[in-house]
Amino acid sequence: MKTIPVYLFTGFLESGKTTFIQETLEDPRFSAEEKTLLLLCEEGEVEFDLSKVPGGTVTVETIESKDELTQEYLRNLAAKSHADRVLVEYNGMWMLSDLLSNMPKNWQLYQNIMLADATTFPQYSLNMRSLVIDKAGPAEMIIFNRCADDVDRMELHRLVREASRRAEISYEAPDGTVDYDELEDPLPFDKEAELIKIADDDFGLWYTDITDNPQDYTGKRVQFKAQACQTPRVPKGCFAPGRFLMTCCVEDITFVGLVCKSETAASWHNREWITVTARVKQEYQAIYNGKGPVLVAESITPAEKAKNEVVTPY
Repeated sequence: MKTIPVYLFTGFLESGKTTFIQETLEDPRFSAEEKTLLLLCEEGEVEFDLSKVPGGTVTVETIESKDELTQEYLRNLAAKSHADRVLVEYNGMWMLSDLLSNMPKNWQLYQNIMLADATTFPQYSLNMRSLVIDKAGPAEMIIFNRCADDVDRMELHRLVREASRRAEISYEAPDGTVDYDELEDPLPFDKEAELIKIADDDFGLWYTDITDNPQDYTGKRVQFKAQACQTPRVPKGCFAPGRFLMTCCVEDITFVGLVCKSETAASWHNREWITVTARVKQEYQAIYNGKGPVLVAESITPAEKAKNEVVTPY
């Protein structure tokens, strides 16, 4: 089966998704007469005008219920429209897993963009935090529209970074001009220090940073408090010190850790609190499905239980 690229547009009702998709379809740089399947998972006030789309090769299908998001149904829609690609205007109240876990195997996510109304996004973040993180967390770009001069861009930036440190951010003013976010995100620890000391509450942020940017830590020394994890997924002579991480709610708490080589690896009991001082290197590990950060322990000592056992990645 041929690979079908999927372009995903997320956001809450009246966030500007339809207008953005319409402009995308009208752009001759995007449209080269490919047969496009456009899936509409919610209805807003703005309607599509397909007469403006070059080639007239767009088939629109409405998804009334998330129960329709099955591999078989989506596969049949693609076959019926002879789709070369799929665009999805997703319902902001549905979890992304409802779609992503049920896409046909030959559908490949090419782009994930979130649209947001700058005037209402803080309220959504306050009242529907798990839904906001669900959409903003995996997004490659977050576009804030209706971003007038009186909008607090620093607040929007902060709210996005609570969900993702990787997403690009842009701000579109009412007159259509666009500014790209250039605000820096200072880390609460010094990556250039001779010994990088990670505070208990900063473990989640550090874990995200070292797994995203392992090259920044290669050859450097780190020190942190963690729980020991003995798992057969790591090589002999290794274990995985780490912490429990929560991204948005209690239901998604999971243990995350790094491969650590140590002569005393086998002597530490599961869930035992320890302080690890180690040097970082990069090497292939099956647990990472490729290269990743590996700790070479210099010392491991018992530690008192951390005040906050569960940390967040921001």
